[in-house]
Amino acid sequence: MEEASLEDETVVGTGERTGGPDQGQEFTSSPEAATFMSSIEPAELQRCVFSDSLVAVSEGGRNLGNFDLVVEFARRAERPCVRVRAQSHGAIDDCPCGTTVTAYLTTDLEVLEEDCHEYVKLKGSSVDKRCHMVQRDGQMMINEVTRMGEEVTKKSISYPVSALRGLVTEGSSLLLMRLIALRKKMPENTMFVSLDQEFRIVHTTFSELGFKELEAQGGILKVFGVERIVHSVKESPLTWQSYFLDDGHLASREQVGSPVTMRLLHLPSKTEKAALVLEEDMEMQSKFLDRKEEIKADHAQYLQQHPEIRALISDFLQSLLLRKPDDVVQFAGEYFLPFASHRPPDPNTKAQSI
Repeated sequence: MEEASLEDETVVGTGERTGGPDQGQEFTSSPEAATFMSSIEPAELQRCVFSDSLVAVSEGGRNLGNFDLVVEFARRAERPCVRVRAQSHGAIDDCPCGTTVTAYLTTDLEVLEEDCHEYVKLKGSSVDKRCHMVQRDGQMMINEVTRMGEEVTKKSISYPVSALRGLVTEGSSLLLMRLIALRKKMPENTMFVSLDQEFRIVHTTFSELGFKELEAQGGILKVFGVERIVHSVKESPLTWQSYFLDDGHLASREQVGSPVTMRLLHLPSKTEKAALVLEEDMEMQSKFLDRKEEIKADHAQYLQQHPEIRALISDFLQSLLLRKPDDVVQFAGEYFLPFASHRPPDPNTKAQSI
């Protein structure tokens, strides 16, 4: 495996330390994982473009917060991509906490960029962690800043992109599970790579949990389950279990061992996806974004060629705000009338002094 470089700096006053993850074992994704990623069709991605909204509840049924997930087409670094944004906010033991993940992915779920923000506001103190990763010059650059009270810890690491083939992150895993749920199957021996809390490369696997019945909105729903396990070099593996409706909407999500469960309270509207007519496929969205950028560039060029436009509009707004007329349209007509002196006068317009 190609080696990563990492710097770890903890700042408290003037103190600092350096170190890095102990990456002694080589981890790579399986051929089945690469085949799965390359088999994703644009039509499948289109079916994944919608939002989910769940509520977090305790074992006793107490409402602790909410979980929202949005998947949409976007553009990053001049290329069409898929944006995944997940947010969870709430309070545990009366301590506010939350996580926000925003990821930009290619159509085969390669991670272009991802930003993760976690916080916990404790009594008398707080913890705030931000982690950002982005592809740049053939490297995956990762920077993390953790604030715990007055202590600030900074970590920076870079991996060759070639060492992270089949990388699945927090953001991309949410879209990957939607795809699995829509297909209702997952090939055996499909093993991806991920990064643990210390930025070590580890394995992550997804498997089917099959169908079960789930109570929601006073009724019984048939849902399909997907289990995600993030293995670790030194710690116990972390396991999440998610169940989906037939159309891919998330019905429940929980981390095994956690007292908190995300559950669907209201069935998604059947007309929700009809509002996404503009984004019927990636090609149409890409063309729309290209045309939008062309129009913006054309307008900007015209304004640069005619600087008098900005001066004219600025003078008009200044006069408008000074006079504050009741009839803005009439005022505008009278203000700009002298600029039309090269045209024959309109007999229906009576010029007045301003």
